[in-house]
Amino acid sequence: MKIEGKFIARVAGTLTAICLVVAALLGGVNAVTADKIDAINQANTEASLKAVSTSDSFASLELTDAMSAAASAQGAKVTEAYAVMNGSERVGYAFKMVASGSQGNIEMIVGVDADKAVTGVSIVSNKETAGIGSKVMGNEPTAKGEGVLDQFAGKSGAGELVVGKNIDAISGATVSSKGVTKGVNGALAVADAL
Repeated sequence: MKIEGKFIARVAGTLTAICLVVAALLGGVNAVTADKIDAINQANTEASLKAVSTSDSFASLELTDAMSAAASAQGAKVTEAYAVMNGSERVGYAFKMVASGSQGNIEMIVGVDADKAVTGVSIVSNKETAGIGSKVMGNEPTAKGEGVLDQFAGKSGAGELVVGKNIDAISGATVSSKGVTKGVNGALAVADAL
């Protein structure tokens, strides 16, 4: 059976029209939701900044190649950096870090004090599995009874934090625990690079 050129042209034209309509619809949805998504992300970032620090004052810092390289060496990416201020005095830093978890990227804020010790970890966004990796994101207790994110407070030394050595994982969520640990190690490395 021979397929005629007119039939191929008609099918190609129909598929092209469908693709154009779908692309226009997706563009419209993006135009309507982009600002709302950005506002939600900004609100989550602000809440996370306050969760990792006792201060409500933050000054944005420009990212440098040295900061990016330090984070990358620990398996993470720094996307935002802030000086934590008490009046006019810098008392620490907060970094928005991205590290891979079991189902995608984990975006977190890590606070670091002037002595380069972790002041807190707060999750901004993640795609971890509900009931497993979400236990890490929700700061549920480890087998030792301490919140999995809370255990980082007071620890220091970029690259020194290791799941199974001095960091406890949530049972069944080791990859998620390792992702958060990479982000914290990355933040400590960025603080060292400043």
